[in-house]
Amino acid sequence: MSALKVSITGMGVISPLGHSAESLFEACLKNQSGVRGFEINLQGLDVAWVPVAPCDFDDKAVKTPSKITPDRGTAMALVAAKQAFENSGLGLETLDHDRTGLFWGSGMSGAHSFESICRQIYNEHQRLRPTTVLTTMPNAAVAEIALALKVKGHALGYACACASSAVAIGEAVRAIRGGWLDVAIVGGHESMLMPGILSSWQAMRVLSPIHQDRNDAHQACRPFAKDRHGFAMGEGAGALILESEAHAKKRQHQTRFYLSGYATNCDSEHITHPNPQGQVKAMTNALRDAGLAPQDIGYVNAHGTGTQSGDAAEAASLAEVFGINAVPVSSTKAVHGHLIGAGGVLETIIAVKALECQQLPATAHVKEVDPKFSIDLIQHQARVTHNLRHVMSNSFAFGGTNAVLIASLA
Repeated sequence: MSALKVSITGMGVISPLGHSAESLFEACLKNQSGVRGFEINLQGLDVAWVPVAPCDFDDKAVKTPSKITPDRGTAMALVAAKQAFENSGLGLETLDHDRTGLFWGSGMSGAHSFESICRQIYNEHQRLRPTTVLTTMPNAAVAEIALALKVKGHALGYACACASSAVAIGEAVRAIRGGWLDVAIVGGHESMLMPGILSSWQAMRVLSPIHQDRNDAHQACRPFAKDRHGFAMGEGAGALILESEAHAKKRQHQTRFYLSGYATNCDSEHITHPNPQGQVKAMTNALRDAGLAPQDIGYVNAHGTGTQSGDAAEAASLAEVFGINAVPVSSTKAVHGHLIGAGGVLETIIAVKALECQQLPATAHVKEVDPKFSIDLIQHQARVTHNLRHVMSNSFAFGGTNAVLIASLA
């Protein structure tokens, strides 16, 4: 592994499957789906139904340090970051704020508010609040979290579509390894379950089609299945607290997990269709960064969106890196939905919980794996494992950005 280890000392989660890392992971183990049907009913367009995974979350109850009414996603981000900080055992009074950083990702930050604002202007002809820009700016969550937790070091936002929070985490790892920071608050958020935005995703034909009179919306996303048709859009936020090994030891924190490997690159081939070779390079480079061989990885939480081209590319790249059916793989997006910018952190948390519990969540709803794929897809029920020490989480984005994280037991 790298000479300077980066400890994971806190976790925070706001998800369609609960508001803690424990409830999220338990639901994944039970194949408990948070997906349901959503009606898109916009003037001038045909009524359509799409699968979504919403959070049971009251954003109106969240008070921000700026006193500004937050975007729904920003509210989730703030709560998740505070939860992770509290979980870490760090204290604001003893923290070196100049050596504390914030690295945060979101694919379409402020999207929930932006659609509401458009409705106010064009449908209701209302005057807008003077804080509108501050609510919708891409770094709104970064600003609110920095104010709440007194971050005076790096405070950076990343917008790399589905890889946003994974890139944020990885760049924080590099900053801590480089000696720039002792502590980093990292993660991402997304909330775009609004009719207009969902209609835009539906127009791309990446959302799994459902019908009003069907009661199987919860099974709409079937990653790597022969009959896959797309994903369910989710919302939520996830956060981690990262510390240098020296900082964690100095405060006598008993570290159980490390982020041991990270790599990012770009396919530079097509804006929506992934290139397996770009993914192969990202996984290979992450393994090299961690000082590990492919056979050291005991579980991969795949990007696995349930789209035709995306799953095919990832299945091919996994087989090339690890060998045919050589590593257990699952995609938990089947139950918590695709959280876009927050997907990387949420799925990294799930992978870390797999390390802790020595259990691998299944890929729900898959009756038959695509016969063209040569991967050991975990199906039907969670798999108990032994001596699991290293796990990988993949995030492969529109625009060609790939990000791979590896977590390891202490």
